[in-house]
Amino acid sequence: MALKIDGKVLLAGAGNMGQALLSGWLDRGLDPLGIVVQDPAPPPSTSALVARHGVTLKARIATLEEPPAVIVLAVKPQVMEEALPPLARLCSPQTVVLSIAAGRTIAGIERHLAKEAGVVRSMPNTPAAIGRGITVAVANAHVTPAQKTTCEGLLAAVGEVAWLEEEGALDAVTAVSGSGPAYVFYLAECLAAAGEKAGLEARLAERLARATVSGAGELMRLSPLPADKLRSNVTSPSGTTEAALNVLMADDGLAKLMSKAVAAATRRSRELAS
Repeated sequence: MALKIDGKVLLAGAGNMGQALLSGWLDRGLDPLGIVVQDPAPPPSTSALVARHGVTLKARIATLEEPPAVIVLAVKPQVMEEALPPLARLCSPQTVVLSIAAGRTIAGIERHLAKEAGVVRSMPNTPAAIGRGITVAVANAHVTPAQKTTCEGLLAAVGEVAWLEEEGALDAVTAVSGSGPAYVFYLAECLAAAGEKAGLEARLAERLARATVSGAGELMRLSPLPADKLRSNVTSPSGTTEAALNVLMADDGLAKLMSKAVAAATRRSRELAS
């Protein structure tokens, strides 16, 4: 089903995540004439994308013929304070602001908007670049059901969408799924390094690690079984996999390290949002 929005979508910021969203919207059939992109220095790939589809791209937007239905904030968090005031002037009471900027709270965004403005804060992750991301979102009390549906449609163009009731839980979301791809990439690094140490040629070790991590991820995505069941299915009693898991699942093994890592990321997310 084609993605349809009742009104224009203003995308502020066309970096990696902004471009991923834009590409997803266009792939889903959103009318290019209904999209306006604001970015003073878009990457060449974004410029090529908007040119190919006839999307309006401007360095700055002072006025629009009509207020947008949605303003998507995809600017870098450090420029949010500068970027928001002129964007706020483009809003109407019916405009919902959808932010994907890490560490920027709903209250911080509301400060720049009219009272009772609808704001959705969300946390996507980098697999959105290939349409396989997951985004967790939370809405303020002024977001209408229709606006929530609109925001979900825009976010779903790059992967799964889940909603929270409490904004504070986004810090843990950031630690698990926002930062999570880096943990997986590091797992592949460590697996390749361990294979090389065990005697494999470096290129083969890296190839094996990448294919194993990506293949296992795809298997888990397609399987209805939980991760622990998939693990037990490939663990023969007294076999090689069990020998390795005895190390990884020891009291000081992977579970403890992952818990510490997620806790550290959660703390840092709270610090950045304060």
